[in-house]
Amino acid sequence: MNKHTIYTEVLVVGSGPAGFSAAYTAAKNGANVILVEQCGNVGGISTSGLMSHWAGSCASPIYNEILKRSAQESEGEFYNKITTIIDPEKLKTLYLEMLCAVGVRILLYTFACDAIMDGNAIKGVSVVNKSGFTDIYSDVIIDATGDGDIACKSGAEYFKGRETDGKMQPATIMFKVGGVCYEKAVFPPSFETLIETEKGELQSLGKKILPPPSGHVLLYKTTLPGIVTCNMTNCIEIDGTNADDLTKATITCRKQMDDIVKFLREYAPGFENCFIISSAPLIGVRETRHFKGEYVLTEEDILNAKVFEDYIVKDAHFNFDVHNISGAGLDKSGVQHGFKQNAGYTIPYRCLLPEKIENLLLCGRNISGTHMAHSNFRAMPICAGIGEAAGAAAAVAVKNKVSVRKVKSYEIRDLIFN
Repeated sequence: MNKHTIYTEVLVVGSGPAGFSAAYTAAKNGANVILVEQCGNVGGISTSGLMSHWAGSCASPIYNEILKRSAQESEGEFYNKITTIIDPEKLKTLYLEMLCAVGVRILLYTFACDAIMDGNAIKGVSVVNKSGFTDIYSDVIIDATGDGDIACKSGAEYFKGRETDGKMQPATIMFKVGGVCYEKAVFPPSFETLIETEKGELQSLGKKILPPPSGHVLLYKTTLPGIVTCNMTNCIEIDGTNADDLTKATITCRKQMDDIVKFLREYAPGFENCFIISSAPLIGVRETRHFKGEYVLTEEDILNAKVFEDYIVKDAHFNFDVHNISGAGLDKSGVQHGFKQNAGYTIPYRCLLPEKIENLLLCGRNISGTHMAHSNFRAMPICAGIGEAAGAAAAVAVKNKVSVRKVKSYEIRDLIFN
């Protein structure tokens, strides 16, 4: 089969909130950008993953722009109202409109399969799609795949999961149910939200009745009447970088859906007549590879609200959202309601720079951080902020004809915040 060759200044692989923000920001600031996405839509977990809402927060202009534009596109109860609730269908279109407006070339249905290396420098990425194999050469490559697939293939150093045993957070398929009576319905937003019903406390009932490893009850309003997003399927002990494990997780989570609906009809007020209307075509993988960058963000950095001299993300805020690695609910190491640090924290540029690989930027949940720190910065608004910084850094690098390692943090901040 013939192989094609193309060139761009900035190549972004993966189009979740991090990858979208990186591609949009780089192109908005004058770079020639190609965005590669294996799914048929832009947005990753925020769209194809049917994520219910933007959890956490970040002082990111691109994140705020997404919220503002989403409100302008919304209807009914949420017309012209800023909300963190996601309408995935409208968000799919919004992402595409924004990317096209700044001239990003988008390659959907395209799988990035290898890194093109010259010593310790990455020069491009090999991709495959219906058109065949293509080598895309680029001055800057931004790995926003979540799992860090290209960083891994380039030889960047990483570890998986938590440091003690390599085990990773469970995977989930999000799904939506219709037929819900909002006037009666309950919406537990966290594992620690306890709701008393006529038949007992809802979380306790879930743990007792639902087939393990499912067992928690997380229900979220949508922008549409009578429709609720369920974050309740659960598959433990899988590696999201392994195709067999991803298949196992998909089968496991799908098998749980009917039991979850039966449970909701019987025990959740307002859900007596609910039924499945859609499920995510993209499984939600929370944790895989953690890459070693010039700096490793730690749990203590977050708890101390550390302000780094070379910060490129600011006012990031979430909790330690560690889903139970051995079952349902919150892991014993996780902290949600009890998370006391309300000041927000910063992320330094060094976390985006892998130690030994040139021309590569880490972007999103694969940046350099510990297992516990990752459980915080993996929140989508923070990933959008990270992507925005990566895109700005790439734009500076190609404009000044320097490597991304030579870009100064203040140059990135000037593009983002000024």
